[in-house]
Amino acid sequence: MLSGSEQVLIATRSAGKLRELRPLFAERGLVVMDLDEAGIAESPKEDWLEVHATFEENALAKAKYFRGIARMPVFADDSGLVVPALGGDPGVLSKRWSGRPDLSGQALDDENNRLLLERLRGVSDRRAHYVCAAAFVGSGRETVATGEVHGTIIDAPRGTGGFGYDPYFVSDELGRTFGEVSAEEKQQVSHRARAFRAVLSAIYFEP
Repeated sequence: MLSGSEQVLIATRSAGKLRELRPLFAERGLVVMDLDEAGIAESPKEDWLEVHATFEENALAKAKYFRGIARMPVFADDSGLVVPALGGDPGVLSKRWSGRPDLSGQALDDENNRLLLERLRGVSDRRAHYVCAAAFVGSGRETVATGEVHGTIIDAPRGTGGFGYDPYFVSDELGRTFGEVSAEEKQQVSHRARAFRAVLSAIYFEP
């Protein structure tokens, strides 16, 4: 269980995820460290943490791994885009879908989006949803919660905000892409915010 002002680790190396998550933890008065701040250098072992079939298993595997290193309460997640017309792809492979380990950051996002549009060429069903599984591992406690947001995929990017597939994903609730909306607007409906709020509500006690 957590109380306000306790220090926790968010186990991600994604700058985009950290931008979205820090405000959620600040709402609870929790002091957040990222992996760099915790002095945890990147290791090839991390490439083998997301080999499971579900978002939930991947998130929990990451949280357990970094808990073993940091010896402090750890939050981790696994998230991705699910497109029913593509059989659920890219799914748990969302970040690595293009098979380009030589790329990172925006270059990797661009290649994944190129592949997404290629696979959807001529496909009329453009429904999609983002999924996030958020995991917590602390002393004697493991918790996982999921969040989803539904929308459609468009052929041309709109907006420069967000990351990943965001400029191509039109949220049903907002009527705009995640690349067009502000961080605050995205936070209201995003899969990641919903998953982490659920986990925080399950383990958090007011001081």
